[in-house]
Amino acid sequence: MFDLAKMKMYDLTHTLSPEIPHWNGGCGFQFQTILDYADCAEAVKFRVQKLDMFSGIGTHVDAPLHCIQGGKSIADIPLEDLIAPCIVIDVTKKAHEKYSATVDDVGEFENQYGRIASGTFVILRTGWEKHWHTPEKYRNNLIFPSFSKEAVEVLLNRNIIGIGIDTLSPDRADDGFPVHQLILGAGKYIIENIANADSLPAVGAYVIALPIKIQNGTEAPIRLIGFTDKVDD
Repeated sequence: MFDLAKMKMYDLTHTLSPEIPHWNGGCGFQFQTILDYADCAEAVKFRVQKLDMFSGIGTHVDAPLHCIQGGKSIADIPLEDLIAPCIVIDVTKKAHEKYSATVDDVGEFENQYGRIASGTFVILRTGWEKHWHTPEKYRNNLIFPSFSKEAVEVLLNRNIIGIGIDTLSPDRADDGFPVHQLILGAGKYIIENIANADSLPAVGAYVIALPIKIQNGTEAPIRLIGFTDKVDD
């Protein structure tokens, strides 16, 4: 039986606000109050808000349909794929703005922790999250740490369920988006702008990714949650 009292929870989601970074430079997220408490004549007062945003905003998931014609949409991703064991490959000590995680990075992880199991969700922690509250630096003209095509080919050979990263994208525009093509083309999913990846252990965690369920959706904001067994002090 799943017992929350025995679990430690981790919020891996950035809060949406008009100030956060976005792929196109502007935020891509706005909301306004269209009915406020003082406007309500009824005894029970309500505040009603309207959202205006890109689907790929903040911590969000890319479905295969994002760049694969005929691929699965957000609504098509099975629940069993959105709840998965998770590992964190940490390259913070070597990552720079043009760093791409290598086959050697995957190999070093496996040398220390063992072969990556089938069905695993793989997070690449680059440390780029430190720029989140400085949107221009986080966006950095779309230059940021990412995955290499070769590393992703190894991960797909392990039959992973998907990948995540603490940057705007797992690959850069000037590389031609090979990681998107490989991962989404294999029917997997990508989570971008992961928060608090440093809170997770390298192995032993699980994630729950809960996107807004959009029919024919290519991307969707999510609440990404990590959890581990509690360890007695």
